[in-house]
Amino acid sequence: MPKTLLLLFLIILFSQHNVLAQKPNANFQYAIKRSTSPIKVDGLADEQAWKDAKTAGDFFQVLPMDTSMAAVRTDVKLTFDDKNLYVLFINHDTIPGSYMVESMRRDFTFSKNDNDLLFIDTFNDLTTGYSFGSNAKGGQWDGLMSNGSNIDVSWDNKWQSEAKYYGDYWIWEAAIPFKTLRYKKEVTSWGINFSRNDLKSTEKSSWTPIPRQFPTASLAYTGNLVWDKPPPAPGLNISVIPYVNVGRVVNHEANTSPEFTKNVGLDAKIGLTSSMNLDLTVNPDFSQVDVDVQVTNLDRFELFFPERRQFFLENGDIFNNFGFQTIRPFFSRRIGIEAPIYYGGKLSGKVNEKWRIGAMAMQTGKAHENQGPGSFYNVLSVQRQVFKRSYVSGIFVNRDLIGENLTDATNPISAFNRTAGLEFNLASEDNKWNGKAFFIKTFSPDKLKDNSILAGNLVRTTRNWQLTMQMESVGEGVEANEVGYVKRSNYIRAKPEIAYLFFPKKGPILSHGPNLVLSQYFTRENSETFEYLHMLNYGVTFKDRSVLRLWGAIDYVKPQRDFDPTNFANEKIKAGTEHYWQATGFEYDSKPQSVFTYAFSSRFGGYYADGNRIRLEGELGYRFQPYVAILMKANYNQIAFGEDSRLPEGLINSKHKLWLFGPRIDVTLSNKLFFTNFFQYNQQNNNVNLNTRLQWRYSPASDLFIVYTDNYLAENFNVRNRAIVMKFTYWWNP
Repeated sequence: MPKTLLLLFLIILFSQHNVLAQKPNANFQYAIKRSTSPIKVDGLADEQAWKDAKTAGDFFQVLPMDTSMAAVRTDVKLTFDDKNLYVLFINHDTIPGSYMVESMRRDFTFSKNDNDLLFIDTFNDLTTGYSFGSNAKGGQWDGLMSNGSNIDVSWDNKWQSEAKYYGDYWIWEAAIPFKTLRYKKEVTSWGINFSRNDLKSTEKSSWTPIPRQFPTASLAYTGNLVWDKPPPAPGLNISVIPYVNVGRVVNHEANTSPEFTKNVGLDAKIGLTSSMNLDLTVNPDFSQVDVDVQVTNLDRFELFFPERRQFFLENGDIFNNFGFQTIRPFFSRRIGIEAPIYYGGKLSGKVNEKWRIGAMAMQTGKAHENQGPGSFYNVLSVQRQVFKRSYVSGIFVNRDLIGENLTDATNPISAFNRTAGLEFNLASEDNKWNGKAFFIKTFSPDKLKDNSILAGNLVRTTRNWQLTMQMESVGEGVEANEVGYVKRSNYIRAKPEIAYLFFPKKGPILSHGPNLVLSQYFTRENSETFEYLHMLNYGVTFKDRSVLRLWGAIDYVKPQRDFDPTNFANEKIKAGTEHYWQATGFEYDSKPQSVFTYAFSSRFGGYYADGNRIRLEGELGYRFQPYVAILMKANYNQIAFGEDSRLPEGLINSKHKLWLFGPRIDVTLSNKLFFTNFFQYNQQNNNVNLNTRLQWRYSPASDLFIVYTDNYLAENFNVRNRAIVMKFTYWWNP
């Protein structure tokens, strides 16, 4: 198996035959000119500056077909002054009727809204950038781009836009401050593209031609934004974001007195150069962050939830994208979730055309008096671009104990935990070859042997085929879950995957085809198989954007440690027992252009110890455009066991039913006032959660939040704890 891993790495290194090819859409040029008059962002587009600006039109259709020009006309104009980059989309209509939007909430779901998106690659590296956009009723979208097409919409910054509807067309107008962007002052060419999603015609289009197997966000297929002179320097680029937080917390389970909380803190962003940023935080507070959507966990491993906190987001990919989703040497959610963050700093950005760095330091306290001391975290990451879109990166993560573990500490932690890694990330210029190879080593006082990870994958994507090979080798002594996220240890994994798509020329189907995944785990001692998942599914995408998927799977598991197959009964199946089963299921998502949407999925088949498991999941959504969006989700799992010697006595001839359901209601009175109500009933952890959040964006990137949270015992609806918090933030530019 190590020889196979080595062969995969060699293939990745030599899969460079087209990485030096010319950028596919390099001939698409937009020459931007300085504004000839002042611009007011009001969605009217009546200024002389817009009349004088060049028009980018003649969009290409990406979906449902990528072989013709767009049927729906879109015109885009750009201009600038000393402070802002201005954007104007004019979206013409061909089909009568109202536009489709969920609501005016920020960072809307792309597929369920008529919308415009702008993609900016300020370093023209085809890898990192920014995305800004709006739906047809003015709901804003912004995000940081990484890995060529990934967009993290948790990022939030200071800019403004307006959208107006004119009967047979609608306009989106925006002003993006140069202080919001990071770029090199001497560069006179940025990568850029414009995308439109028109649900009435079910057409997705792009200014530059993009093969439909790739998203319109693919920076590999951007055109060029050409400046006759370098863009204006942002000048003094300092943002200070103080906050005041007051609240009341009551813990009924612990039977403690109500606690009144008062916190003051701040974040600061300092532009050291036009491409290098320093983030500082003192006593940060994350009470405004949306709650995680709960899931029923019947896996044997910890779940992964993404980072949403603003301090960690800018240039966060240089820290968080190292490795695979199940193998991360650094996972920022390990910091400050249970223990408070006292202060921290982060330096990140481009040093020059080839080099990019990130350095972070943070100190946390302890969550409770009997929970041991706090920690100090250091993270350093460096990237060096090679070829056109590929890069080599290194990372070092360190956590040191502050003080000593208490003898009666409930959860004592090790004196230190350190991780070092090296990665090569492959991305061809036409995006048809992608992959990575990385090596990670962890260091902990108790685990200093067999503590390495060697892994890699290679993906080949063409119009019809997608071929993937992934290999992983993780040592028994790997200990990264105090600073990173490693789902499991002591294994070797091989995961080949093959998919093929048919594209009918006629009929209601856009594409359809099979996908085969063969995931197999081996012991590192003798390469014996102890787990595998073989899955075949067939997917159908219809021209109305609805999707149907049918699947069948074969599972084999020989657990390496005792575990509870229900994750709540506290009855454990023994390690070393063997389990084999088959299962089938389907998934369906309705067309997104309807005000009423729905989705269903199911799973029927076997489970551990010749048991049976049924999973039924549904989602119903309705929107009163553009003010209210209601979404109801429900998940039901039924697990039944018979008479089996592999089972503990408490699970023999038992049946377990688990419900998880709840509605989410988004009310947007404007694109500045948002009200979200989230109710979740989770039978598995015996909890009912109610979270209500009011957000008033009274000024760009400045907010007033009022958040109310209630938790109840599901079995009797007794209150566990509740809290109400009011938070005021202000984004100040000196």
